[in-house]
Amino acid sequence: MQKILIINGPNLNMLGIREPGIYGHDTLESIIEGLKSIAESHGIELDALQSNSEGDIIDAIHAAYGRYDGIIINAGAYTHYSYAIRDAIAGVHIPTIEIHISNIYSREGFREHSVIAPVCLGQISGLGPMVYKLALYYFMEAKGDEQDR
Repeated sequence: MQKILIINGPNLNMLGIREPGIYGHDTLESIIEGLKSIAESHGIELDALQSNSEGDIIDAIHAAYGRYDGIIINAGAYTHYSYAIRDAIAGVHIPTIEIHISNIYSREGFREHSVIAPVCLGQISGLGPMVYKLALYYFMEAKGDEQDR
């Protein structure tokens, strides 16, 4: 059975409340519940966590080694400056997809640069909560084809 870990970074626990004009009205809980339903129907085990702490995110990435076939990460603001999260992703050799609900390239200038993107399979942004599903669909289709990337 394929196992996927979804990691959500700072402030994503406030989805549905925080700047709904940018992030929409869906809560993180509702997004994750929908993903778990999709995953279950396709024989995929899906775990999710959210943390506002960089260290907790790094610990989760390390703990994923040997346990997960893929990681979907919305690192929030850590995307733009956390070399520690970047190094953790690079170190575990687990295919990872970076996602963002908003289009980071149409917002403030500092959001246009991701330090984690170079160690990820790809990046999906700007399509609202659909970015989570698109990343999950990638892993459903890939079924290990990209495990060496």
